[in-house]
Amino acid sequence: MDLLLQPSELSGKVKIPASKSMAHRAIICASLCKGIPYVFDVTFSKDIEATLSVVEAFGVKYQISGNDIAFSGMRPVKEAIADCCESGSTLRFLIPVAGALGIKTTFLGQGRLPERPITPYIRELSKKGIHFDYQNTMPFTIEGQLQSGIFELEGDISSQFVTGLLLALPLLDGDSEIVLTSPLQSKPYADMTIDVMKKYGVFVEETEKGYYIKGNQEYQSAYNNEDVKVEGDFSQSAFFYVANAIGNHVTMQNIPENSVQGDRKIIEILHDMWYTGKDDTFIIHAEDIPDLVPILSVAGNFAPCITKIVGAERLRIKESDRLATTAEMLNNLGGKVQINPDGLTVFPTGTLKGGTVDSAGDHRIAMCTAICATRSESPVKLLGAECVTKSYPAFWEDYQKLGGIANGIHLE
Repeated sequence: MDLLLQPSELSGKVKIPASKSMAHRAIICASLCKGIPYVFDVTFSKDIEATLSVVEAFGVKYQISGNDIAFSGMRPVKEAIADCCESGSTLRFLIPVAGALGIKTTFLGQGRLPERPITPYIRELSKKGIHFDYQNTMPFTIEGQLQSGIFELEGDISSQFVTGLLLALPLLDGDSEIVLTSPLQSKPYADMTIDVMKKYGVFVEETEKGYYIKGNQEYQSAYNNEDVKVEGDFSQSAFFYVANAIGNHVTMQNIPENSVQGDRKIIEILHDMWYTGKDDTFIIHAEDIPDLVPILSVAGNFAPCITKIVGAERLRIKESDRLATTAEMLNNLGGKVQINPDGLTVFPTGTLKGGTVDSAGDHRIAMCTAICATRSESPVKLLGAECVTKSYPAFWEDYQKLGGIANGIHLE
């Protein structure tokens, strides 16, 4: 679906979707519970539907009512087909879980997901009872029973590998340890995992080297008499925070006051960026906030200073090569962005001329383009606008309600 986005000002109220990152974790924890745990206020994006599909394939029963999910326990199957669609979180979170449950699983994927590496799992899980039939792409199959022990991971890989192990290791008979061989990037995501696990009665000890996980723990439903309500997503709110910073007037609802989400840093970064002198360079360290890089680049185009984003080399293996597609988006619209080995340098132009952007199937590029259009001198043609369903299915509806003009979208 291609859209013609007209220059327009956004104004009004918008309810931010539930955190996709938190929902993945809550769904997996609830799936492993006995009893009938609930997860409330879920936004059913394609990635979340992928995680639900895979846990169902593992033997989980659940019912959906509106935005709420009631789980009724898991009876692990012996074999499963796990279609992860394009969700890296689904794939990397559930490989160790399948191993811990002893389920022979064939993993399927679409888009760029088959290209995304799982090397740390192949190396570490193969030492602990899991056999991989893997030929550097998908589909691939794992089988065997995961054994407890010491798992060594590089800290500069995706924290998704850490999360997958954190979720799975409490299920094993013995105690385990995750040893990080270098500082963990995207650590707030691991912190979120530990926080959600705690809500389900499973505990992790952070150590100087990494994490210590006791075995034989049980995920408990309604631990401390609380079911889990998924809070609003700071990575989605970031589009509107930047929209406001460049001249729009959006009031956001469903934003938590206290959150472990790393992307809450968007507020601090925008404040500091606009108070940087025009002759200075504002440096953003993106190791812990990779999802914010595209929209922060949009902000940098309108900031009073040069913006340099570092520590973002892992963005090359997202839904698109996000360093390349972010630079192409802004450069095609009249911005000036330079690609560096580990990030981007954005030279502020203060305006955008309009033009054509190919989303490359990347939801964050599509939503960034929509925000760019609000400050473009001429219309912006966006190719592949439907990809927003991966994380924010109602984005175009919300965009139009706020006054955005996207030809080809008709509200019911």
